[in-house]
Amino acid sequence: MTIAKDMLVNDGIRAREVRLIGDNGEQLGVKSRDEALKLAEDADLDLILVAPKAKPPVAKILDYGKYRFEQQKKERESRKKQKVVSVKEVRLSPTIDVNDFNTKLKNAKKFLQKGEKVRVSIRFKGRAITHKEIGRKVLDKMAESTADFATIEQKPKMDGRSMFLMLAPKEDKK
Repeated sequence: MTIAKDMLVNDGIRAREVRLIGDNGEQLGVKSRDEALKLAEDADLDLILVAPKAKPPVAKILDYGKYRFEQQKKERESRKKQKVVSVKEVRLSPTIDVNDFNTKLKNAKKFLQKGEKVRVSIRFKGRAITHKEIGRKVLDKMAESTADFATIEQKPKMDGRSMFLMLAPKEDKK
């Protein structure tokens, strides 16, 4: 649909002359706008500006409805092929205990196996911010524990009062 809105068709074309392409793909050369419109009208088709930025602009003689339908179909196909990657977050604390860490690790593994990215974050509260190395050790331990099925996308980094690490699932080599 977005393609159809910025297309210039027939009388909407303001260029004095256009490089014309016929209805079966042959080059018809540079023609005046009026001459191109006449040729399109004789063929009972529309004149569509396909490359307005070119010098001179490129116009095709086509059936506009069919052309728009084809463009929308291509757009739908490209949207189908897109993969939406969601980012899940696992929050830790610098003074996390072993069992709590294992629970968070299990959650991170579950997200990674589903093909989602995981953001592991540590929020420093109060004076804990003075011991950033403790938080970095916890994040390094998490990265090490997930190393067999995840890659580090972004190393541990401070952002305000929190430190975070991005993990992405490893690509299967088939």
